[in-house]
Amino acid sequence: MAIKLHTSFALHPGPWLRRNFIEPYGLTQSDAAERLGVTRVALSNLLNGKSALSPEMAIRFEMAFAISARTLLRMQAAHDLARAQSAAKAIKVSRIAPPKHGPIAV
Repeated sequence: MAIKLHTSFALHPGPWLRRNFIEPYGLTQSDAAERLGVTRVALSNLLNGKSALSPEMAIRFEMAFAISARTLLRMQAAHDLARAQSAAKAIKVSRIAPPKHGPIAV
């Protein structure tokens, strides 16, 4: 049985990284960007929740702070899914019936 988390737990990883790593380490966004090898604008957009965490950026945080890139990417995916689900009523889709000979094995 899968554990279902409330959508309020679907945090954007950017502000979480800012609060739990950038600020406690006493880094400015410019210092952190330089240490991570990215532009200040790219890091600022992530830390302020304006852009998504890329796999490459997740690896950079893993290398710099020893936090799992997989965990960070799961946070991003959970956040993205929660946002999409909150707007799901606006998505119009027609149900597709399975083939008469049964579902196709994948």
